[in-house]
Amino acid sequence: MGRVSTTNFMLMGNYGITNKLNVLFGLPYVKTKTSAGNMAGQKGLQDLSLFVKWVAYQKHIAKGHLKTMLIGGYATPVSDYTADFLPLSIGLHCKNVNLRVMADYQRNNWFVTASYTYIARSNVVIDRYTYYTTEMHYSNEVKMPDASQFNFRIGYRSEVLIAEAIFNKWTTLGGFDIPRNGMPFVSNKMNATGIGLNVKYETPLDGLSVVANGTTTVAGRNVGQATGFNAGVFYIFDFSKKKKKEKKTVDQTEKK
Repeated sequence: MGRVSTTNFMLMGNYGITNKLNVLFGLPYVKTKTSAGNMAGQKGLQDLSLFVKWVAYQKHIAKGHLKTMLIGGYATPVSDYTADFLPLSIGLHCKNVNLRVMADYQRNNWFVTASYTYIARSNVVIDRYTYYTTEMHYSNEVKMPDASQFNFRIGYRSEVLIAEAIFNKWTTLGGFDIPRNGMPFVSNKMNATGIGLNVKYETPLDGLSVVANGTTTVAGRNVGQATGFNAGVFYIFDFSKKKKKEKKTVDQTEKK
């Protein structure tokens, strides 16, 4: 197979309902390919994710600011891609429920952030009626193990620039190892520890920012030793300013 490459194009959005409550969504288009062999890669829309983020607690401590957040989310496949084709499938085709707790502490422009996520995953239906894990199964439905994720970030944050180092640990809570002469399977135990760097820059154009990051896998079990690079553009549409401006214009017109 040579080297397996995965490319993602992600459409993301974040709507602030209040100063403490946000709604977020993400929809990736994923493409996989190999550098050798006859196995063809896949491409298509993967899973639509919807999240709600709530700032649950804030307090000034030791000349710094502590903020804790609760995040809940749901992800579901939006296309009929094949999950049972690892490592070239674009996803696992299971529905996920995510529950995350996050704590962020910032003093001056320096900060640390830690979060823990529990991911509950639904069963997956594959295109065959027999498969082997640690025993033979005569079914096309695969029971997926849940998973957890720990993330730690430390770095510099200002109104213009965010630069941070990242430590991430993904753990599958169950599953089994890839057989010696077998292919990866959707319910394998997939553990990965990665490190990376992330940068976000607020441009002089109001509301426009650019991001870039790189990550690499330093330890794992039944996963590839992957290195990834990402870049993105974000723009903030401030509806509140627009409403205020419209209201001010209407008031002036009424006075005339």
